[in-house]
Amino acid sequence: MTDLRQETRSTFAEVFGREADGVWSAPGRVNLIGEHTDYNEGFVFPFAINRRTVAALGLRDDRIARVGSSFADELVEIDLADLSPDALSGWAAYPLGVAWALGEFGADLSAVPGFDILIDSNVPVGAGLSSSAAIESAVALALNEVWQLGLDRRTLAAVGQRAENVAVGAPTGIMDQSASLLGEHDAAVFLDCRSLEAEIIPLGLEAAGLEIVIVDTGVEHAHATGGYAERRASCEAGALALGVESLRDVSVDDLDRARALLDDVTFRRVRHVVTENQRVLDTVRTLREQGPTAIGDLLDASHRSMRDDFEISVPELDLAVETAQANGAIGARMTGGGFGGSAIALVPSDAVSRVFVALDGAFAEHGFGQPELFTVTASEGAKREN
Repeated sequence: MTDLRQETRSTFAEVFGREADGVWSAPGRVNLIGEHTDYNEGFVFPFAINRRTVAALGLRDDRIARVGSSFADELVEIDLADLSPDALSGWAAYPLGVAWALGEFGADLSAVPGFDILIDSNVPVGAGLSSSAAIESAVALALNEVWQLGLDRRTLAAVGQRAENVAVGAPTGIMDQSASLLGEHDAAVFLDCRSLEAEIIPLGLEAAGLEIVIVDTGVEHAHATGGYAERRASCEAGALALGVESLRDVSVDDLDRARALLDDVTFRRVRHVVTENQRVLDTVRTLREQGPTAIGDLLDASHRSMRDDFEISVPELDLAVETAQANGAIGARMTGGGFGGSAIALVPSDAVSRVFVALDGAFAEHGFGQPELFTVTASEGAKREN
């Protein structure tokens, strides 16, 4: 992390010809459980990870915003007066979308100075670890400070979500930004996506001798297109047919009535969200009462629901989960929006190497590309680095 922070500051100086005013960082996230529940006003349980995006920023004496990054050659420049979702495209829509969204939350964009910003990251892109929210959260924290806006972190999470929904065009919920901004060491964020109340729940993984293994399948997904939007539309149609504001208002006991009212596909989409909400509540309760070694069955059940009811898994994710389960994992599931990305496995520390070897072998045997395998720890949220 120290090297990435220093590299970003140095690259800023090379690109913009001056020193940055400061460096901020924000983590990616792993969702322990609670998938596609956030935009249904349900419950989620993510944690920030020790992979971070770094943003070096310097204010300007004019109204120009310029953004550069280590992962794109071009420098994108825009006058703040021209800042609007229609004017943004590509990767720059994430950081510049945040600047626009801050205006939606009270910043007077006609009165603030322009800025130069340089972004670098070690959060894998397209892996379901929310590299996008890491960018949004780092930039939101930085601009909130240098523009002296005084917004709290929960508001900044809403700013990041607004940027992603409108400027980027991805219909995601508020989970990712909340995890990136609110995370703490060896703890997860229990978030009620209706009230936006958040509670930090200790995970106790270190004391239990457990690690979170990430299996990045290399199958990239894109939230702004395709199946993610279709699933969200199915959830909204299900809520409308059931006469509720959102699927948050449907309980497990209501599923028999839902089955009678809905077509099979919509019912299965609804059943996933309803049972996943319950699994989040059960996971939090189980952690408090029994500790992390007791949550494996809930993780496994979550994957089955995403595979069979929500139908967002892919063969690589199923293989990752099954292989981890067969080689010592307490529980495993795909994580993120689906249609690619990563799986997670809760693994005793002394079984991690065995799981790695088994995964490499299984992917090769099935003719899949080799996955990227690594462990993550639950880490602190966005912060100013220097």
